[in-house]
Amino acid sequence: MIRNIMFKEELNRYYSVWQKFNYVYGEWAKKHGLSVNGLLVLYAVYEGGEDCTQKKLGQKWLIPKQTINMILKDFEKIGYIELLPLQEDKRNKEIRFTTEGKNYADHIISELRKVEFLVIEKMGAERIKELNEDTELFVELFSQAGSINSLLNI
Repeated sequence: MIRNIMFKEELNRYYSVWQKFNYVYGEWAKKHGLSVNGLLVLYAVYEGGEDCTQKKLGQKWLIPKQTINMILKDFEKIGYIELLPLQEDKRNKEIRFTTEGKNYADHIISELRKVEFLVIEKMGAERIKELNEDTELFVELFSQAGSINSLLNI
């Protein structure tokens, strides 16, 4: 019974931290004229290089196809990207920055990295590594428990 109360308290703390995490990134993105998904798509295209497609963005970042499409259409309208049909699959498009888009992405991503690197520096590399490892473990165990009831008896 006491164990369940402690688990519930820690889960509530986890939910609160998760919400705050999403909130601070959302506010940062908003301050820079983007939504969180817009920031993630910009980052993904920036990191994706020559081999960046809508399909790959959706698979890697788990953002709905319609959301990605809407964000990319907005970036295209502004003149930040070009959507080029792939030779081997005309339904899928390669995403490329225009010169203006590349400059914009360089600015936004470098600003984001400055903040993130400052945070990591203050936390320490070992703590951020542990945070990532612990989060990966939670996700893995949650995924297993969601489909296999045997883990509920931990």
